[in-house]
Amino acid sequence: MMNDTDRSTFTCSPEALIDNLPGLVYCARVDEYWTMEHVSAGSLDLTGYQPQELLHNSVTHFEELIHPDDRTSVRHQVMEALAQGRRFHVEYRVRHRNGQYRWVSERGAAFHTDHPGAGLLVAGHIQDATTKKEAEAVYREAERRYRSIFENTIEGIYQSTPDGRFVTANPAMARMFGYDSPEHFTAGIGGIDHEFYVERTRRADFLRLIEKDGQVRDFESQAYRRDRSIIWISENARAVKDANGTLLFYEGTVEDITERKLQETVAHYQATHDALTGLLNRTALTSRLMDALERRQPHEYVAVLYVDLDQFKYVNDSLGHHMGDQYLRIVASRLSACLREGDSVARQGGDEFIVLLQGLGSSGEVEQLAHSILNSVSQPWRINDVDIQATCSIGISIAPSDALDADTMLRHADAAMFRAKALGRNNYRHFTANLGNKAFDRLEWSARLRNALTRGEFMLHYQPKIEVLTGRIVGAEALLRWHTADGENISPADFIPLAEEVGLIVPIGEWVLREACRMNRSWQNAGYRPIPVAVNISAIQLERADLVEKVIGILEDTSLTPHYLELEITESALMSDVDQSISTLERLRRVGVRSAIDDFGTGYSSLAHLKRFAVDTLKIDRSFICNITRDRGNISIVQAIISLAHTLGLTVVAEGVETPEEYRLLSARGCDQIQGFYSGRPMPSEALAEKLRAQR
Repeated sequence: MMNDTDRSTFTCSPEALIDNLPGLVYCARVDEYWTMEHVSAGSLDLTGYQPQELLHNSVTHFEELIHPDDRTSVRHQVMEALAQGRRFHVEYRVRHRNGQYRWVSERGAAFHTDHPGAGLLVAGHIQDATTKKEAEAVYREAERRYRSIFENTIEGIYQSTPDGRFVTANPAMARMFGYDSPEHFTAGIGGIDHEFYVERTRRADFLRLIEKDGQVRDFESQAYRRDRSIIWISENARAVKDANGTLLFYEGTVEDITERKLQETVAHYQATHDALTGLLNRTALTSRLMDALERRQPHEYVAVLYVDLDQFKYVNDSLGHHMGDQYLRIVASRLSACLREGDSVARQGGDEFIVLLQGLGSSGEVEQLAHSILNSVSQPWRINDVDIQATCSIGISIAPSDALDADTMLRHADAAMFRAKALGRNNYRHFTANLGNKAFDRLEWSARLRNALTRGEFMLHYQPKIEVLTGRIVGAEALLRWHTADGENISPADFIPLAEEVGLIVPIGEWVLREACRMNRSWQNAGYRPIPVAVNISAIQLERADLVEKVIGILEDTSLTPHYLELEITESALMSDVDQSISTLERLRRVGVRSAIDDFGTGYSSLAHLKRFAVDTLKIDRSFICNITRDRGNISIVQAIISLAHTLGLTVVAEGVETPEEYRLLSARGCDQIQGFYSGRPMPSEALAEKLRAQR
């Protein structure tokens, strides 16, 4: 224990205590210069000046150390407080002896003394506030940035109470839901967040997840806007709790993903539906067939009908592709009208359709529907004052008797359809064991295709491409024709798919390429103005590693300059293996061969991919041209494709142009070239030579 004697040893004077306080303690007379009467030792650390250097008899006045921008404000605040008889607290900048300014915080008050003439005196304490001010500046900057993010981000930001009431929302959240301010948003929806959820089950899922995990990520749902229109949103949210685990509120972000969802819907539709007819495509129907077979009950039947039109080539060649497309749409509509609820119909491609029947009680129901389809398709339809009548052939495969898996059922129905055609057309046939798993008809046609090459039954026709501005022939497309030894003309739509299936498309394609180059060289030798000739390349040819070498060899053999050969590749073929397509096109460009994207607009390539393809020409698919004079949507699509192509430095060719009105409209839209019946039907090489001679 310390005794009284010990305590006296440690007794400190008031001056000693003041000098050991951090900062500067002072007593000053309020006059013109705020003259210091007493200054503590802390002045040295705070200002760099000794106490005596700041006293009344020194040349340095403390007020001179105050930043010039702060002096007037400081004096005003202090004098106002003194006049009101209260303490004052001010913050300002003081110049250190080293020339640097630092922030200080000063607190003080007036006091009176009995000393005559002393006037008004002030005692105060000045502390270094630099660290505090810097921290405040950092906090303000962080708050400013947060406020900027909160106010200007394109994502909605919110806080809601545990019972679902929005208490905070940013402007983006308000705009997203059709309100002009966050305040109107929180009040406008009644304050309950689940009021804007379209699907109540999704709201329940949201709460279940956030209660279980404390957060949700990329939670997608539908919501109502102020006008009751529906949007898709994606939420990220978390539960905020106190130290005891009590839920305080939810906070999160909301993104409007309506456009993305619409694009996904469109992409899904395009991936599962035929662009021309709106029916399912084979991929989607095969998926449904697999599901139907899996769900089939023991007493039920599932059937596939393979429908092939008998006179489609006649319609196309006589009336043009425009009428052919219209005919396919009519057939699609008639097939759909024949179906029962739960049945499906798809376009296989070309003039082939597939019908799926499920939940059948007997095989007899299949024949009834087949009769209905035959009768419906054969009904005449009138165009240009002419009655057109066509028929179809149908092949039938039934589960469980004919097959139990989707691929086999489709293959058997296809074989049965070929038998129906061989037996006179306009009828249907069931798959039977004598057709066999080898599909005899396919083998027969495969043999005929191979013989066609060796017997010279193939020939090329050429369809001219016309320059819109001058009307001159500036190119031609080589089109394959098959004229059999027995006098039958077979449409490419009938034999090209089979050639691809049985592995003959490569030798046939090589023959087409060689013959087109040889004929083009012969026209040039005859003195006609050189034009490029386009040859279609299949996806199978594009995938072969030796394609470029084959092209180079044929060009050398025929002595054709590479620039006068153009390879047309469908957009879907290019997209099947993007990296390989890019590599092949680059190699062809280095050789000097031109490349064109055929049927553009149907293969769903992105702009990023299009920019990477080394192509020279974009061919707009005829499906966008056929209704261009009546469909403003098609006009917009065509204009967009033309603008896009020209931006990328590509030549634009419109396919399927058949009328002067279409020609004039495309000319006005800046299309470079046209191809179709308006410019000339596909013709033998001699006929095109006459046209080239005429414009020489």
